[in-house]
Amino acid sequence: MPQRALSRAIRIGLAWILGWLLGGLVTPAGRAAEAATGHAAAPATVIRGAGATFPAPLYVAWAAAYHDTGGARVEYDAVGSGRGIDEIKQRAVDFGASDAPLTPEDAAAAGLLQFPAVIGGVAPVINITGIKPGELVLDGGVLADIYLGRIRKWNDPSIARLNPTVALPNTHITVVHRGDASGSSLLWTDYLSRSSPEWRQTVGTSLEPHWPVGVAGTGNEGVASYVQRTRFAIGYVEYAFARAHHLSDIALRNHEGRIVRAGHESFAAAADMASWDDLAHIRQMPTDLSGARSWPITGASFILVPEHDPRSAAVVAFFGWALHSGGAILRRLAYTPLPRSAVEQLPGLWAKLPRAAPR
Repeated sequence: MPQRALSRAIRIGLAWILGWLLGGLVTPAGRAAEAATGHAAAPATVIRGAGATFPAPLYVAWAAAYHDTGGARVEYDAVGSGRGIDEIKQRAVDFGASDAPLTPEDAAAAGLLQFPAVIGGVAPVINITGIKPGELVLDGGVLADIYLGRIRKWNDPSIARLNPTVALPNTHITVVHRGDASGSSLLWTDYLSRSSPEWRQTVGTSLEPHWPVGVAGTGNEGVASYVQRTRFAIGYVEYAFARAHHLSDIALRNHEGRIVRAGHESFAAAADMASWDDLAHIRQMPTDLSGARSWPITGASFILVPEHDPRSAAVVAFFGWALHSGGAILRRLAYTPLPRSAVEQLPGLWAKLPRAAPR
């Protein structure tokens, strides 16, 4: 199946699943989007976006609720951050979504405005019978050695030292990684680079790194499915996909040496440690932030819209509604809202965009 057809199938499947999970939730929107953004969406607008699989379940759920309130129909193709950037640069869609936003210089050259939309986290996940979610503890250095191929068995002494009370199997580790250009991979490799000098020097931080070992899955969905069906596998996925696939997550030692698990509270703790002083110049949230409760692989997902296209007004109207009225959906799906200091800056950033034609 071609990638775009596959991504549309994923979108439709997500919509069905999320509709069931949300139990028919409808939040009256009124004119909240226009009041929040200063932009009114044109009537009967269809907004098309493409990009990161990281926030895809949330954007699909927000789109369904927004349309139910009388808002525009929003279609989103989860094709990965790299392709999302390519499609918005080509103006093939109305907005791109990326967990690895452009530099200010690249955004200006492409005529794009970018802004953060949501906070989430990447979680390492495993498929080992008998080990409960959150029971296995690792750190960045050990994860880097696993992904470098230096640690090949689950009972390796480096893993055993961190887990003295866990019965570790004497079995080979199947390493699973993303095969497409991915913001999740950027977050993952950024964390490994900060944790391991060898990783930093040999692989580095990248949307699409040259993996030393392992097998590839496409999108968060592909990695989650691969781990789910492969005994003794390890992979990394956005936390919502770990929950949806009932995968066992791994606890990590964070920057302060505290053992933490992925989840809303640890993502929010990390987001609170980041600087949100200037949204026009912020890029990817740095990983491995300080804070006793911070999850070390937390990131922001960004939206990219054309600066001079009146259709961008419909995009910011949708995200303005989502950020002010979509909180219940966001929490239900285990994503984390932007800090207030970031949300308060968005109307000023959006004011640079042209308004939609009057009704």
